[in-house]
Amino acid sequence: MLELRDISFQVTDENDATNKEILKNVNLKVDDRFVAITGPNGGGKSTLAKIIAGIFRPTSGQILLDGVDITNMSITERARAGISFAFQQPVRFKGLTVKDLITLAAGKDINISQACSYLSEVGLCAKDYINREVNASLSGGELKRIEIAMIMARGTKLSIFDEPEAGIDLWSFNNLIQVFESMHEKINGSILIISHQERILNIADKIVVVAGGQIKNVGTKAEVLPDLLGTSEACSTLMDKIV
Repeated sequence: MLELRDISFQVTDENDATNKEILKNVNLKVDDRFVAITGPNGGGKSTLAKIIAGIFRPTSGQILLDGVDITNMSITERARAGISFAFQQPVRFKGLTVKDLITLAAGKDINISQACSYLSEVGLCAKDYINREVNASLSGGELKRIEIAMIMARGTKLSIFDEPEAGIDLWSFNNLIQVFESMHEKINGSILIISHQERILNIADKIVVVAGGQIKNVGTKAEVLPDLLGTSEACSTLMDKIV
């Protein structure tokens, strides 16, 4: 279980040297299999995800993973503790093949058959991708699914995805939903997704609404979505993002 206790995060405004508070005393427990974090742009969602992953350090507060304080751990230490993070724009690795990345993610030498099974899980024809170089020849949708295959190979306690739908086409998005639905059924740990997409929110066990650097609502989709879609600002934001 992940627990955030009074997490705050400030940055210094370069123009007037004042401190800008991005997150304000955030308290949250993540113990469901599939948790979606949503809310208006600029509300602090992605910052919160990066703080959990260790990319940013909170100005104050405490982060616990299965009761262990990981607040001061580095990204690498958190990865070893069981946290995976997928960026909005997946990184390309010139010179490395898809099999290389999946093997690295698994943390052990795996054979072609094992690597191919992860690609099949995310809807890719393994023989077409296993020896492909992870470069500009791959589309955004292909990279997203390869990144998910890597995270599945890691099998971590907590898998974080920051707006996985960003920059992909309708066909890729429809397949991405199917992949997450499959992960939801099979994963042993928790999935945490930052998203505006109503279709992603609909398959979450818990929805967390973040706005103005604070948690405004937490609950099941039945408890949260009617209120979220009933507000003009949230409704407009979601509808603009729905494919």
